[in-house]
Amino acid sequence: MIRVASVPASHVYVRHLAPHMGTDGVVRLDDPIPADGRKVPGGWWPPVMLDPGWIREHHHLFDLFHVHFGFDAIAPQVMEDIVHELHSHEIPLVYTVHDLRNPHHPDPEPHREILDVLIPAADSLITLTPGAAASVANDWGRECTVLPHPHVIELDKFGLARPPGTQFTVGVHVKSLRPNMDPFPVLNTLCSTIATLPGARLVVNIHDEIFDPDNHWYAPQASKKLLEYEDLPGVEVVVHPYFTDDELWRYLMSLSVSVLPYRFGTHSGWLEACYDLGTSVIAPSCGFYSQQQDCKIYGFDEHHFDPESLDRCVRELYSAEPVRLSVGMRARQRRFLASAHREIYEKALA
Repeated sequence: MIRVASVPASHVYVRHLAPHMGTDGVVRLDDPIPADGRKVPGGWWPPVMLDPGWIREHHHLFDLFHVHFGFDAIAPQVMEDIVHELHSHEIPLVYTVHDLRNPHHPDPEPHREILDVLIPAADSLITLTPGAAASVANDWGRECTVLPHPHVIELDKFGLARPPGTQFTVGVHVKSLRPNMDPFPVLNTLCSTIATLPGARLVVNIHDEIFDPDNHWYAPQASKKLLEYEDLPGVEVVVHPYFTDDELWRYLMSLSVSVLPYRFGTHSGWLEACYDLGTSVIAPSCGFYSQQQDCKIYGFDEHHFDPESLDRCVRELYSAEPVRLSVGMRARQRRFLASAHREIYEKALA
């Protein structure tokens, strides 16, 4: 039995690396609960395991340390101390490179500084796409094992039926306007496009916290501008708290297309959930989204926006049949991922 401290263990990506049925001989420690009990989508926050003191005190509980997410606010020196603590107890470090550019950081340097610690120090590296692996090889001279993103919705939810006869609906979920999101040029183009497509509509979803003056994500100017889109024909603006998982699945299935309004990023769990549910995705040209799934790509990054390519993508999907990944395919993929991770862990421990 291999005991793994996965950071964070409760994230859906990590949970779906274990077999759905049976065992792969890997036990992942539960996430320790922070003193303030704070939780965000994806797990407890911040991850208690990302602390050299916690590792020093609990190193006897695990054989291997696997980092995924959660180091957004950690200083490079702290990460160096974590690496030192692991090495001092001869505990292998595995790192899955999810983000080459952190979607929560307007400045790329803080994340890059952490990668400059983690990537050279890791005993084994994993990433999700060949493009990300090539970037790691080019920038750090390290080889990554490329493994696909697992399913996001639970396997027993694959039987959820999409609404019958739903009209062509394009959705843009601006969430809480995290730093990599720039919805306005995207929305302006989409409003013009759907106006020329009979029966088409655009739904803009916003988290209510951007309207709260006491909230970290308060954005009065942007929120006012977003609400103005509802004055346009065929456009609906919906303000709501964070969706529960079931609410999110119902929302995604109500869409024909989900457009990702990202100026920068690398990979996307949202994209995977869409394909689990049969919702097409139009993703930006930044990052490696098109290598995750066969989605439409429009020109959008920190330096340019190509409205013609976005318009073209919407028109191509207007009469297209939706693609939905099957439960059988995702179940087989999950078994493969469990086996592949077990093999990586064994090699790192050897």
